[in-house]
Amino acid sequence: MKKYIKYSVLLLLISTIATSCFNDNDDVPRISSTLEIQEYIYRGLNFWSVYKADVPDLANNRFSSDQERIDFLDDFSSPEELFEALKSSRDRFTVLFSDFTVLENSLDGISLNNGMEFSFNAYPNDDTNVFGFVRYVLPGTDAEAKQVKRGMIFNTVDGQQMTRSNFRELTAPDSYTIGLADFDGNVITPNDETIQLTKTQYTENPVFIANTLDVGSSKVGYLMYNAFTSDFDPQLNAAFANFKSEGVTEFVLDLRYNGGGSIESSKDLSSMITGQFTGDVYSREEYNEDRQADFGNIRTFDTEIRGGQAINSLNLSKVYILTSPRTASASELIINSLRPYIQVVQIGTNTTGKFEGSFIVYDAPEPLFRRSEANSGHKYAMLPLVLRSSNVNGVTDYVDGLVPDIELREDLSNAGILGDENEPLLKAALDDILGNRSVGNKNIQNINFIGDSNMFDPTYQRMFVD
Repeated sequence: MKKYIKYSVLLLLISTIATSCFNDNDDVPRISSTLEIQEYIYRGLNFWSVYKADVPDLANNRFSSDQERIDFLDDFSSPEELFEALKSSRDRFTVLFSDFTVLENSLDGISLNNGMEFSFNAYPNDDTNVFGFVRYVLPGTDAEAKQVKRGMIFNTVDGQQMTRSNFRELTAPDSYTIGLADFDGNVITPNDETIQLTKTQYTENPVFIANTLDVGSSKVGYLMYNAFTSDFDPQLNAAFANFKSEGVTEFVLDLRYNGGGSIESSKDLSSMITGQFTGDVYSREEYNEDRQADFGNIRTFDTEIRGGQAINSLNLSKVYILTSPRTASASELIINSLRPYIQVVQIGTNTTGKFEGSFIVYDAPEPLFRRSEANSGHKYAMLPLVLRSSNVNGVTDYVDGLVPDIELREDLSNAGILGDENEPLLKAALDDILGNRSVGNKNIQNINFIGDSNMFDPTYQRMFVD
């Protein structure tokens, strides 16, 4: 019995020593406390939020001591609760993520995707039920293989009717089956056809269509560009090299599904359309009062993309831009920034109304809160609104969106083929080029747009500071 006790004590001692040594090892991850994460959130918003002045709790003199600040933070039960409490009522777009790797992948254009890009819409006569409208299909995806086409309508997922309360949950899984329906502009009628779709990791090239059309005596360039993804700037510039070599004299930029992205890519795209304004002000960036002196920036029209490649410019004095409620941030920046310089004919509907820029704020030292210096104890990161953009004339704060010159809604019952000369929005631009301005389609049912397949992506409708 004594031998057994001695042996047990020896094992316990060895185990304790081994555990103690292991816990001293740098390989053991240190888990941040809730208070530590909340300290980071407060510090990041206090430093960077462009609407800091709207939030009394973010004022520099809000707390008389560190302990008072800690007591304030401790009153919140979660980082998310604190984060919401520190946002201005004007701030519609600042977001917090519990895992920044998802955000980083989204910035690079990487996502789990079945290739079917679609909108969620309320039934015309029933605001509770929801149907999907396929906008376009990405190449090399399951949707393309299953012959999903633009204009398809679906109203069920895995046999369940989509509603305002369940559409996110139903379309979230990696695999699901859609039930197709017919739509005559007023009534959704199921047709018993189904398609099973599976998501895989996919990197989207935002240069979706780049064609040159012969319209009368004009060469018209048409570009459908679906995101300002900086990794694809060379492909964008190459498309303009083709437009230039083909003698394009008129240009239609289709941003109806473009929710934004890189400010730098926006500026370079504008320089590709023009080319005659090198060095002139493209946009001004206004930070909060504490940051403006050090970070306030003026961006100018440029001659090179990132990496030093010369920009292929068309030197145009007029551009047609197609828009929708999905058109946001960096897309709106192009419209707003070009208007003082050239004629911009906007066709479609009002845009989103997003004129603020963001960058990722990690739990790292000020002022840049860099990824390389991030606290390894958690993966929280923020995308705060850090600046407001304006054009050379000071125009900003278009909270209700940018208003089109030619109002035209997509007819979900007869959408047309993207890039085809008879597709309604493109046709309106071509008609105007020929001197036959379209009269619009105000007789078409005004469908209540709810959102789209990208609305739950981390970078949805964001404008990023490079």
